[in-house]
Amino acid sequence: MNKKAIIIPVVVLAVGSAGLAYYRSSVAEAQNATIYGNVDIREASLAFRVAGRVLSLQVDEGDLVKPGDLLATLDPEPLQNSLHATEGAAAALTARNALMHRGYRTEDIEQAKAKLGAARASLAEAEQHLARQKTLAPEGATSQRALDTAQSVRNQAAAQVRSTEEEARLMTTGFRKEEIAESDAQLKQALAQLGTARLALKDALLTAPSEGVILTRAIEKGTMVQVGTPAFSLSLTNPVWVRAYVGESHLGLFTPGTKLLLQTDSRPGRPYHGTVGFVSPTAEFTPKSVETPDLRTSLVYRLRVVVQDPDAQLRQGMPVTLRIAK
Repeated sequence: MNKKAIIIPVVVLAVGSAGLAYYRSSVAEAQNATIYGNVDIREASLAFRVAGRVLSLQVDEGDLVKPGDLLATLDPEPLQNSLHATEGAAAALTARNALMHRGYRTEDIEQAKAKLGAARASLAEAEQHLARQKTLAPEGATSQRALDTAQSVRNQAAAQVRSTEEEARLMTTGFRKEEIAESDAQLKQALAQLGTARLALKDALLTAPSEGVILTRAIEKGTMVQVGTPAFSLSLTNPVWVRAYVGESHLGLFTPGTKLLLQTDSRPGRPYHGTVGFVSPTAEFTPKSVETPDLRTSLVYRLRVVVQDPDAQLRQGMPVTLRIAK
């Protein structure tokens, strides 16, 4: 019998047996891979965006809140007064801006022309009176004081004519584009201030941004608070994460999307379920919170595991053992 014919099947059988053994070893390794971590519940520090005096409080420490729930209010009266003032200023500038864009009415133009005619008539009368005074002065029939008065009246009438001429010209030609642009900018600024005042009044109400539990309350009724003064500390109930760490040798087993079982000491035999959501691209030394004697000098990669079925028993910092779900 040909020896080669015998050797080839034996080699193939050996390679196949080795591959099967490696596969079974890999499956067993995946099923037995265990990592450790801690519950990571995010907290939010809540504060007012405006200053004021605390008028009322609706929640206390330990209360469960939902998004939009009212937590506390500030005295709105000063903010309402500010809003009314900005509304008035914005209304005045709106009317002025509309006038500049439309131009003057025909009635206003005609009134300006009539005013100009009256001013010119007054000027003509003043000039005639001044001329008579100048004629009488050499003959001594009038005083120097009367002549000075006539001159002053004439000058005032001439000034009034120039003023009314300019007014009539503006009404006829309309506003310059630079004046209209300035009015537009002033109106835009006034509307922005109005929006800020409205937002400030709205910010007198402090609401919950998401579902959670009030951990601490740092204000009392009547307290004067400044912008950004912490009022409440909110522990978020969703999402709940577990921060875990995996060594390089098992890194390929815990890719994003991997399903895990999360075991805690407070619920033995009833694991939580989670999914790997993030794997850090950089290695770090094992944190002290999960150190074991054989991991104290190891480099690990941080995982963020999203807990799919969290409950009130999961607390911040609680140790968790994680295994790949079978």
